[in-house]
Amino acid sequence: MKAAPAVVVTAARRGYVVADHTVSHPHLTQLSSARVVAEVTGGAAAIAAVTGRTPKPWFRFPYGEYDARTLQLVNGLGYGAIGWTVDTLGWKGTSAGTAADIVNRVRAALAPGAIVLMHIGANPDDATTYDADALPAVIAAVRAAGYGFITVAGPF
Repeated sequence: MKAAPAVVVTAARRGYVVADHTVSHPHLTQLSSARVVAEVTGGAAAIAAVTGRTPKPWFRFPYGEYDARTLQLVNGLGYGAIGWTVDTLGWKGTSAGTAADIVNRVRAALAPGAIVLMHIGANPDDATTYDADALPAVIAAVRAAGYGFITVAGPF
């Protein structure tokens, strides 16, 4: 969030769901309960500062890692955790394959209720932008398979 506040503001203004994802993207299961709470509340404060809105009730665990303790803490702060059903792996850069591999990964995992994890920006190690490069073809593949798009907030 801190690295891309303009993207967050634009998304919020366009009506997209902006979820909390912590301040520094740590492995929450390795932190004390107090640190977990600080990461979540700090992330919410940063989002509210640039959008004027709370990210509640949406939260995504960094790395998708959680345990009973961290889930209870996040739920106790008023959040519901949102995961994903397919990770494009675009965040891995060249080790993810190609943009075509990303499209194929998504196509193979399509099912009712699927949630696709993609990342904006470039991989910090090799500057690839595979998720962004693949996005138009992913959208086309999803639509060609007879699916559409909604936010986690609906409509349902």
